[in-house]
Amino acid sequence: MAQTMQFDLVSPERALASLQAVAVQIPGADGDMTAMPDHAPTITTLRPGLLTVESAEGTTSYAVTGGFADINAEGTSVLAEKAIPAADITAADMDGLIDLAKETAATATAENKDAAAKNVADLEALRAALNV
Repeated sequence: MAQTMQFDLVSPERALASLQAVAVQIPGADGDMTAMPDHAPTITTLRPGLLTVESAEGTTSYAVTGGFADINAEGTSVLAEKAIPAADITAADMDGLIDLAKETAATATAENKDAAAKNVADLEALRAALNV
């Protein structure tokens, strides 16, 4: 069994991480999960939340707003809609994300209202977790 796996995190703006990781905690749409070396192949969508990477260099967290993760025995790749290192995120960043989500929820169709409201709630929970 391998002790580390390749981890890559990219967003449309840039590549944020490419390193050997021990574990990656992922805010999956159906619940949080931890990917580790030799994990069974899985693809999951992401909800807004904290993605945490444990490596030999320490633990790093990123705020993600959505996207998906591809997990397999060799590694984990996360393609995030938006990803910001947790240490760099500001209250203004979170205000902007929450305001945009509220605008989207206000104009959502009947079939999308619940998902839009959940997105707002997830972003507010992310803000609380970041303490900003």
